[in-house]
Amino acid sequence: MAPEPAPGKTMVPLVPALMMLGLVAGAHGDSKPVFIKVPEDQTGLSGGVASFVCQATGDPKPRITWMKKGKKVSSQRFEVIEFDDGAGSVLRIQPLRVQRDEAIYECTATNSLGEINTSAKLSVLEEEQLPPGFPSIDMGPQLKVVEKARTATMLCAAGGNPDPEISWFKDFLPVDPATSNGRIKQLRSGALQIESSEESDQGKYECVATNSAGTRYSAPANLYVRGKDAAVPGPVSTEPNGPCWARCLEPLVWAVRAALGPASPSPPLSAAARFDSSHWADS
Repeated sequence: MAPEPAPGKTMVPLVPALMMLGLVAGAHGDSKPVFIKVPEDQTGLSGGVASFVCQATGDPKPRITWMKKGKKVSSQRFEVIEFDDGAGSVLRIQPLRVQRDEAIYECTATNSLGEINTSAKLSVLEEEQLPPGFPSIDMGPQLKVVEKARTATMLCAAGGNPDPEISWFKDFLPVDPATSNGRIKQLRSGALQIESSEESDQGKYECVATNSAGTRYSAPANLYVRGKDAAVPGPVSTEPNGPCWARCLEPLVWAVRAALGPASPSPPLSAAARFDSSHWADS
């Protein structure tokens, strides 16, 4: 016989109670993966670049994996770059190869509650196969050195028919100006404007032109952010090219220093850029 409840207490049936607890727990936490960014079909240029972006949300956070023809992607030319603690991922393929890389690529998002899949097709064309209107990069970004807290602008101009849309990648990850609180803007020209530059803005930038005919990437360009208190020497004289001001060499010097790290000594200059210290100007 079931025990009698103590005076003043009410017995709650066990099964309904457990069901209620499960509903409450589900309402406050766990959820299956849901895609918030899915890869899109692309047509790329042989020898060029293709990037597929995939991101999902869920609780626990899902993990992204990539498959090609039923197998996990594996190649020296394939690189997977994660973001958002693994809930986002970029599959980058470079350099593209005709036939070898043409395939359906599948993105899978998985957590303890489930698994979802989406896919995109990659087509690769040789230069002589490009259709009329395929995007061109008329002006790509260039190496730039900017003082911290100043504005940096990475230029990009593209042509094509229809007019291509321009997007940006930094260190192989997509740049999303919407997450920068207005500090990073993409101008109507396609240029990327970075206000109040920070050390985290330093990196390798690419602009990407996309229209219905295909996708073309610019050559990458590095942006270096240097401290405000960094001193720059005065004018110098070089041989055999005659006088040159320090600002001629400043971007190169700061780029090398940034690449070597803050603790590194001043980088050596090539023979063509050597100068006599006696030519430093007093300042």
